Amino acid sequence: MGLGCIGQVAEVTHERMRESLREIQFCITMSHMKSSTLSIRLDPEMDALLSQLSAQAGKSKSEVAREALRRQLRLVQFETLRGRVMPFAESRGYLNDEDLFREIS
Repeated sequence: MGLGCIGQVAEVTHERMRESLREIQFCITMSHMKSSTLSIRLDPEMDALLSQLSAQAGKSKSEVAREALRRQLRLVQFETLRGRVMPFAESRGYLNDEDLFREIS
């Protein structure tokens, strides 16, 4: 066996070791994640769109759905907080976003 072959074997072995470590890291990460499962029904149009977007993003449909749900939940939180703060802002003369932007710009 020449030196070139030894280098190739070492390279293949090193790559396999890296793959094994990635698998172990994934298993450890997954075992520590506390999660729950949510099942939802999608109409055919939404399912097709989700499939298309997940393929474009290189992510699973679950990842894309989680990101969308996370954004929506944060938006609802923001709107709730905004609704609670608006009376105080209006009492100080901030009637819309432009009033606030004008003040801080």
